[in-house]
Amino acid sequence: MADKNSIQKYTDKEALDFHTEGKPGKIEVISSKNLSTQRDLALAYSPGVAVPCIEIGKNPETAYDYTSKGNLVAVISNGTAILGLGDLGALASKPVMEGKSVLFKRFADIDSIDIEVDSKDADEIINVISKIAVSFGGINLEDIAAPDCFIIEQKLKELVDIPVFHDDQHGTAIITTAGLINALDISGKSIKDVKIVVNGAGASAIACTELFKNSGVPNENVTMLDRKGVIYRGRPDGMDQWKSKHAIETKKRTLAEAMEGADVFLGLSAKDVLTKEMVKSMAKNPIIFACANPDPEIRPEVVKEVRDDAIIATGRSDYPNQVNNLIGFPYIFRGALDVRAKVINEEMKVAAANAIAKLARDNVPDEVVAAYGGERPKYGREYIIPSTFDPRLITTIPMAVAKAAMDSGVAKKPIQDFDKYEAQLAERLDSSMNFMKTINASIKGKNKRVVFAEGEDLENLKAAIAFKNSGLGEPILIANKDKLKESLKLIGLDENFPIQVTNSADKERSEKYVQYLYKKLQRKGILEADCNKLVKTDRTTWGSCMVSCGDADAMVTGNTRHYAATVEKLMMAVGPRENETVFGMCIFVNQGKTTIIADTNVIEYPTSEELAEMAISSSRVARLLGLDPKVAFLSHSTFGQPETDRTKRVAKAVEILKQKEVDFIFDGEMQPDVALNAKYKSTYPFSKLVGNANILLMPSIHAAAISIKLLKELSRGKVIGPLLIGLDQPIEVAPLRSTSYELLNLASIAAFSSEIIKY
Repeated sequence: MADKNSIQKYTDKEALDFHTEGKPGKIEVISSKNLSTQRDLALAYSPGVAVPCIEIGKNPETAYDYTSKGNLVAVISNGTAILGLGDLGALASKPVMEGKSVLFKRFADIDSIDIEVDSKDADEIINVISKIAVSFGGINLEDIAAPDCFIIEQKLKELVDIPVFHDDQHGTAIITTAGLINALDISGKSIKDVKIVVNGAGASAIACTELFKNSGVPNENVTMLDRKGVIYRGRPDGMDQWKSKHAIETKKRTLAEAMEGADVFLGLSAKDVLTKEMVKSMAKNPIIFACANPDPEIRPEVVKEVRDDAIIATGRSDYPNQVNNLIGFPYIFRGALDVRAKVINEEMKVAAANAIAKLARDNVPDEVVAAYGGERPKYGREYIIPSTFDPRLITTIPMAVAKAAMDSGVAKKPIQDFDKYEAQLAERLDSSMNFMKTINASIKGKNKRVVFAEGEDLENLKAAIAFKNSGLGEPILIANKDKLKESLKLIGLDENFPIQVTNSADKERSEKYVQYLYKKLQRKGILEADCNKLVKTDRTTWGSCMVSCGDADAMVTGNTRHYAATVEKLMMAVGPRENETVFGMCIFVNQGKTTIIADTNVIEYPTSEELAEMAISSSRVARLLGLDPKVAFLSHSTFGQPETDRTKRVAKAVEILKQKEVDFIFDGEMQPDVALNAKYKSTYPFSKLVGNANILLMPSIHAAAISIKLLKELSRGKVIGPLLIGLDQPIEVAPLRSTSYELLNLASIAAFSSEIIKY
C-alpha cells in the first residue's frame, strides 16, 4: 500500500464518515415510475406486470423495451486485486465497486449495480456471471487478479451476448493508445516504425500492448519485460500463454538494454525503476508513459533534468497528461449499450482511442479552461490527452464506439440518425456535474486564504481541514484557541493540528480593522466605539475586514446564526459591486437537469429594475455551468392573466430587459409549470421560452426561499448554494446548520470567485 500521507488528502475518519453519512454506502435503487396510487401498483406489479412478462417470453429482445436491462451494467469483482491493496476478499471490494457504479451514473447516465463474487475459482466465477448476465446490458469486470481476469473475460465473451469489459485492462489500454497516437504525431514518428518498451506484464500491460499492435505497431517492435527481465522467445521460466504471445527474438535481457534507442517507454510496474541513464539512452523525442500509481517509474521533473525533448504522461492528476480511465469506460459502455452491442471488440476500442486522441487536438471548451486555472490548454507536449472536465466526451466517444460496433457487425440495434443520437447524448450530461470538480481543480496550487468564521464549530472545522488536506488552499479559522483544541479532539485529530488561527486578541489587526470599518461607516451614523465593538465581538465583521484589507482572499460564514443577520453584519464591511444588485442564488440539480433559482436570501420584494439585473447576473453564472441561459420571470400569473400590481412589477422587468439587448432568451411573467413543462408550448406558441427555462427569477424572497427548501427536503435533487451574488468581496454565507460538505463547497466557490468568477 502506498504511503497515504504523501498522496491522500483526507484522514481515515473522514473517509469512513463519508461512507456512513446518511445512508451507508454510495448507491441506492429508486423507482423510475410513479407508484402513488393503487392503479400504479397494479400496473407495476400484479397483475399488470404479467403483460410485459408474456411479451418477453415470446421475444427476449423486448426485455430492452420493458425493463432497465438496456441501461444496466453489472460491476463485478472477487476482490483479489483491489486497487493497490491486493487480495482483501470479495466483500472488501464492495466500496470500490459501488464507487465504479457511481462513476457510471455520473459521467454517462448508466445505471449499474455492484456484484461481489466470493470465489477464487475462475470456472465458478464464470458460471455465476454467465447465469446472471441475462439481467444486464453489459458486464464490467474489476479488480480481478491475473491470470484469472484473462480467463474469465475470454470465456464470458464466448458464453454471453452482451459486452464484457475488464476496465483494468482495456480502459487503461484505450487511454494510453490515445496518448500514444498524439505523442507520435507531435514527435513526428510513425506508429509502424517506433520501438516500444513495455515494463510490466500484468493485465493492463498486456492489454495496452495488444491495442498498440492492433493500432499498427509491428509485433517485433515491442519489447515486454516482467520482474525477471525481457520476455524473449525460448525463455525457460516465468512464462505463460499471455506473455508468450508477446515474446520476441532478441538478445536483450535487462531494462537498461531494452531502453537503448527506444522511442517509447510504457511503465505499468513500480516506482523509480526507470533511471536517468536509461532515459538518456532513448531515441530522439522520446515518449515516456510512466503509469505506476501512486508513484511513477520516473518522475517528470527527473526526466526533464536529462531530456528536454521528451513527451511525458503519468497516472497522476498533479502532472500533465494524466492517463485516467475515467475518460474511457463510462462513454465506451454508453456507445455499446445504445446499439445493443454483443461485445466490445477491438474495432470499438481502436475507435474509442482515436476519438479520444482527436478530442485533445481540438480547441478546448471553457469548462476545461476553468479547470486549468483560466489558462487554455493547447495540443502539444503537455496536452496529449483530453481533460476529464471536457463536456464533449459524452458525445464524441459513444458516437465513435457505436459507429465501430455497427461497422464491425456486432450492433443489434443500429442507430439511424446520428444527429439525433448526438443530441440525446448531450441531454444525458449533467451540466453542473463538473461544476465543483472544475472549481476545485482551478484553485489547487493557488494557495487561496479562506476564512472560516465559526472556527470551533465542528462542521466548519471539518470543512476547513478538508479544504487544507485537499490542497484547495489555506484555511484561516476565527477561533478561541483553547476551544479549538477541544473541537479538534472531538473529530479525532491531535489538538496541535497545524492550522492557522486568528482572533481579536491580535491587537495590530484589530486596530487596522477598526480604522477600516470606521472610515467606511463614519458618515452613516456609526461611531468609532461602535466599530471597535463590532470588530472585537463579531466574527463575521472581523473576517469581512480581513478580506477587505487583503489579509485573506475569501470567507465562509453564517453556519451558527441566521442568514439575514449574517448578511446584515458583513454588508457593513463590504458592499455591492458597482452597478450591481446583491442577491442570493441556489443551483438545483435533479435528474440531470440544472436550474438556477433566485433571489433566495436577500431582497424581500425585488423591484423591476432589480429583477432585470438579477437576470443578467444569473445568466453569467449559468454560462459558468455550461448552460445556455433561459430566464423565466415567475409569477402567479401567465402573460397578464390574472393581472395585479405585483404581476405588473414582474412584467415590467421583462420590458426593462428588452431595452438592454441582452444575449440570452427570457420571458415572463409566467407560472413555473409553464416555464418548465413543454406541454404548454402549444398554448403559448409565441414564446421561445415555454418549457425550456433553466433560470427561475422569483417575484419575492418568500417564494424563492420556500421553493428551494421544499425542493431540498422533498425531492432527490441536489442544491448548491446559496451563492451570494454581486458583493465586492468573495464572501459566501452558509445557511444555518450546513454540513461540512456544503461548507467545503462554499469555501471553494469563494476562493474561485476571488480570482476567476465574475458574477
